[in-house]
Order: sequence, then C-alpha cells, then structure tokens
Amino acid sequence: MTQFDIIVIGAGPAGSAAATWAAKQGRSVALIDKASFPRNKLCGGLFTERSRTYYHEIFGQDVDLAHAVTREEIAFWHEGRELAVLSDIPPLHLTMRLDLDAAMFAHALDAGVEDFTGQAIAELTETAVKLRNGSSLTAAVIIGADGVNSIVAKQLFGKPFDTKTIGFGLEVEVPLSAQDPAEQLLRIDFAAATWGYGWSFPKQGSTTVGVGGLRAPNPDMKDHMQRYMHTLGLPSEAVKIKGHHLPFGDFRPTPGRAHILLAGDAAGLVDPITGEGIAFAMKSGQLAAQAACDALNAYAPHAAIELYKSGLKDMHRNLRIARNLRRIIFAPRWQKAFIGTFRRSGTVRMMYMRLLAGEVEYPELARRVLARLPRYLLNAIRRTP
Repeated sequence: MTQFDIIVIGAGPAGSAAATWAAKQGRSVALIDKASFPRNKLCGGLFTERSRTYYHEIFGQDVDLAHAVTREEIAFWHEGRELAVLSDIPPLHLTMRLDLDAAMFAHALDAGVEDFTGQAIAELTETAVKLRNGSSLTAAVIIGADGVNSIVAKQLFGKPFDTKTIGFGLEVEVPLSAQDPAEQLLRIDFAAATWGYGWSFPKQGSTTVGVGGLRAPNPDMKDHMQRYMHTLGLPSEAVKIKGHHLPFGDFRPTPGRAHILLAGDAAGLVDPITGEGIAFAMKSGQLAAQAACDALNAYAPHAAIELYKSGLKDMHRNLRIARNLRRIIFAPRWQKAFIGTFRRSGTVRMMYMRLLAGEVEYPELARRVLARLPRYLLNAIRRTP
C-alpha cells in the first residue's frame, strides 16, 4: 500500500490542475484515470480568454493553441432565422480535447505528480483506492475530478447526479470532406433543443456539431439532433453521433465531505447558459488543491471541505445568477421575449459575447439584461418560485 498526501481521481482539466497545484506546493500526489493519455473526449472544446488566464496561473505557462481554431466572429440563430452576426468579438479558441488535456496532464507529470493513468478503480473507500491491477493507494485527502459520472460523487451521495435536473447533449465531429470549408462558421442556435441550444464549432480538420439541454424535457434529443444537422446542411447518416450528460448548472452547494472534495464536472461546475466548463474545471481543481494543502498544513484534513466551500463562493454565486437567467433565455414560455430583446439590443448581444469570452461576470450581465426586458416578463419572473 502506497501512501500519498493527496489522491486525485480524473486527469482531465480539473484533475490535472488540482494535481499540478498541489505538487507545486511540495505535496505527494497520485493522479488516477482509467484512460491513458492522450485520449479523445466528447466536448465542444471552447477555450476562452478566462480559461487562458487560469491556465497560465495554474501551470505557469501559456497554453499552446497551435492546434486550435480561433474565431473573432460568431453567428446567432433562432428557429432557422439569423439573429445577428457579431464581428470583432473577444477571441474564442476552439480546441480538441485530445491535445488540450494531454498538455495539462504533461504539466502535472512535470510537476512531480505520480502517474496512475490507464488503470481502472476496483474499490474506493474514504481513505484508499484499490486499482484493478491490485495496487492500493491511501491519502489524507481525495479529490474527485472524474467527470459527470463521478464514482467519487456516487460514493459520497449514492448517485453522481440528479436525473431530474441533469442536462444531456449529442455531438458529432463532421469531417471537412462532408462540408463546405467556407461554411465552417462559429454558430450558436437558440432553441435547437428544449431548454437548450445547438452549436457548430470549427476545428482543424472537422467541425464539432451538437445539441444539448435539460434531459427531462428532451426525450426526443435524437430528433433535435437530426433536425439541426439538416438545418446546417450536413449529412447525419455518415457520422457517428455520441451522447453525454451535461451538469448544466446543477452544481453541488457542498461539493464533497470532510477530506473528500469534488471538482469540475463531478461537482456540477458547468455554466448553465453557455455550457462552458473548462475554465470552471481548472479553477475548481486549483481551489480544491489549495484547500487540501491548507488543511494538511494545519494537520486537519477533514477541514478541507469548509476551506474549499469558502474558495468557491464567487463561482457558486455566479452559477446561481446564471441559473436564474437561464429561465429567461431558454424557458419556452419566455424565450420569445428574450429573443426579441437579443435581436433589438446591441448591448445585450455584446454582453452575452463578453460573458462567453470570459470578460464579464453574471451579476453585470443580469443587470444589463433585466434592464431591457419587457415589464410583463420581469413581473412573471418575480412571481416564479
């Protein structure tokens, strides 16, 4: 049995960030993932300037965007009608998670983290992890960064997420041979799914196309996906469609218990409006690692969760505001009013873009949007529990 200060389960952005941050503070860290890196990951791959700032802060260097596509123009659509095309927007980088996650994982190894990737977990307790190869690891603090289907969250709460509030998305990688390269635009379609949207994100060699929204009101998500592919003029028969759950703003107010912490998707830390999760994943991984290190320095590992909750206050506040705004943007009964406001107001459009790019926080966006909505809609929102 091998002893570590911290075990991190999951080597994606949250896990690699947590492991790197803790190792840089002199802590012994084991990083576990059932996959071997590099590995493919179903994701739109949106990497914002906020993500770039966090990346530099955590890993000590700028992200390599050589394999990314950067766009400074985006088109918004609603039910087959173009709402607006915004130019000269803050840069949005469209990455392939194969490259991005492998780079973060490499930074973790460079920081001295011990590699236990490519090995599935056979048994998990509050202080130990047994791998299927027979190895056993123990640690004073465990950080679960193992995604939306987190086994750590299941261990703590009985299930990784609430099926009534979780989101679900379908996504494909459309090769350039199946589309006109001139039409490889960055595009978001409101209402492509109920309580959700569709997206078309250009990449090098392909375009990531998907639809997503709350799972419960979308039993026909495959039909939404077929219609969206048809809207974009893309063949739906020749590409493989994959699905995954989205912790669409369904974050856990207490992301863990005592010395066991959850970060990234495992804690539900995904923007409920934009669906962007990489920035929240990296930052929450850093905050979890800092809480773990502070608790260990005080010889009180069980205090880690309260330290972590304190660090997450601003992020949780933003997500609560975003959840309320989501009702305005995506709820079918109110979406018409929002779309009208979005079409008329250049301020709302630019504020939405600055939010997507990570240049503005939700409190400011909420003030700007609410100031421009029709009074009847504001009254309806106030009456909603």
